[in-house]
Amino acid sequence: MERTSPNFRNGTFHNQVPTEIMVKGTSMLKLLLKFFRKPPLVYPPAPLPSVHTDLKTTPANETAITWFGHSSYLLQDRGLNILVDPVFSSNASPVPFTVRAFQGSNVYSVKDLPDIDILIITHNHYDHLDARTIRRLRHRVKAVYTALGVGKTLTHYGIPRSLITEMDWGNRQEIAPGASLTATPARHFSGRGFRRDGSLWASFVYEKNGRKIYIGGDSGYGPHFRETGEKYGPFDIAILESGQYNTQWPNIHMNPEEAVQAGIDLQSKVIMPVHWGKFALAYHPWNEPPVRAVNSAREKGVRLTLPRIGEQVILDVSYPDAHWWE
Repeated sequence: MERTSPNFRNGTFHNQVPTEIMVKGTSMLKLLLKFFRKPPLVYPPAPLPSVHTDLKTTPANETAITWFGHSSYLLQDRGLNILVDPVFSSNASPVPFTVRAFQGSNVYSVKDLPDIDILIITHNHYDHLDARTIRRLRHRVKAVYTALGVGKTLTHYGIPRSLITEMDWGNRQEIAPGASLTATPARHFSGRGFRRDGSLWASFVYEKNGRKIYIGGDSGYGPHFRETGEKYGPFDIAILESGQYNTQWPNIHMNPEEAVQAGIDLQSKVIMPVHWGKFALAYHPWNEPPVRAVNSAREKGVRLTLPRIGEQVILDVSYPDAHWWE
């Protein structure tokens, strides 16, 4: 399937627009040294607060989203359980004892989950596709939807090939009665080990009986947000990455102001910033993403929800917005 995709050329996948991963002149050696010598403020000074929610008793008439930190969350929509990019390990790296989870952020595990109807993996980076978590989930997942080329990694970790559907941008799949999933563009890259861009990266549009949710994968800002909003919007909520940004890689991760603008482009009623609150993959203070997102949303008149880990967002009912990171 990869070779028939219009996004696959000369042996690798490509973004819709030219995208340099690092700005020209960036020293990889200096970046690596800086990565292992992060300033203290990238880590919270105390264990993060969390909420213990019994995820197995969510009412079947609700649409609830439970965040587990970083980009992992459970979407429970009127009886359908959808798990996105789960990482329940203590680190998000192939190298032990690096990219450690913040204190208090790793409080949920696979055993806390209900049986999963749909597992969504947006791309193959270690902070989104975790080997240990996938191995623990493999007997509790009914179906998996992911981007082109990611299936090989999932089967290596024990997911039966028969359960996996790989999707190109623009592909739509019916995932349950009245529910569909459409893969949409993101501006990012892929890679595990030394091979880069051998599999695709994606965001997804989830629809069920009139409800629309934007499941954002890692992405830099770009015209694809407006295009997706015009084609599929408006959205009830857009879950957008808003952390691990840096001026040296501005094209592949949004800063908080860009995430707010992306939510506006998508025509979303509510924005839920993620990709923060568990792992330090950049050098900004750990709580800078929500602070900047709140300020930007206030200036632009946009509604945000920023729940604690484990605290449920219930669409049309409850959108937690206490400034718990202060």
